[in-house]
Amino acid sequence: MSVKVLVPTALQKFTNDRATLECNANNIGELLDSLEQSCPGIKGRLCDEKGEPRRFLNFYVNSEDIRFLDGTQTSLQDGDEVSIVPAVAGG
Repeated sequence: MSVKVLVPTALQKFTNDRATLECNANNIGELLDSLEQSCPGIKGRLCDEKGEPRRFLNFYVNSEDIRFLDGTQTSLQDGDEVSIVPAVAGG
């Protein structure tokens, strides 16, 4: 199944400057592994030592935050769109 991944500018150095990628995965955890296979080094920027998404990055599946779904076990369907969005803080 093909999933479209939207990559933020700060991480595009790992994707050969591509803003979108197509990956095959059944859930977010598999998607992270698939991204690492096609873009070596990117998973270390996306995940902590435990393999969990970093606090300052938000992952959305079709505009739904995975923190309010099933985290890295969030299921993916053919045609889904996954956005990786860096957290923004202000003051």
